[in-house]
Amino acid sequence: MRADAAQRREAIITHARHLFAERGGDVALEAVAAASGVGIATLYRNFPSRGDLVHAVVQDIVEQIIHAVDQTRSTLSTDPAAAWKDLLSSLTAMELGALTDGLALQAGAVQDLEATPLAQVQQPAVDALSDLLAELKRRGAVRESLSALDVIVAVATITRPQVSPIRGAAPAVPDQLAEAYLLWSRGQQA
Repeated sequence: MRADAAQRREAIITHARHLFAERGGDVALEAVAAASGVGIATLYRNFPSRGDLVHAVVQDIVEQIIHAVDQTRSTLSTDPAAAWKDLLSSLTAMELGALTDGLALQAGAVQDLEATPLAQVQQPAVDALSDLLAELKRRGAVRESLSALDVIVAVATITRPQVSPIRGAAPAVPDQLAEAYLLWSRGQQA
């Protein structure tokens, strides 16, 4: 793929992710194309269906989660509690609520998210986070009962798309909820 084509594709994924986070998973693809600075035909050349675009967005988020986990591993030995806090902050900044919408969009009427096509895409992030949580548990930085899926769902819930007036009126709420979750997950009283 040519460099300019790869840049356009990445721009589409990035803008789709932000629009999914802001407006939900059913945002018009024309809006994604416009925000990306490409025509709708270019969007469809890169992503023949909404499902293909959602898949790419989820894959991008999974790669970012794995990167955040790897970064956390590099600081884990010096201060496990700070490493956990930094990881949670990184995950919160990723707008994981967009991942939730993407999975829901693909799941449709499916009752079990593990039966969706995107379950396999997200599994490497769940596995990487599970391994890291095991180490954090050994170091006493998080509760024993905390699972990777718990963390992903909690952060996705905290960062669920909100309408602009709500985001504008209470912009600090996701960070406040993340801090409360951090304390809970470490077994501390607020």
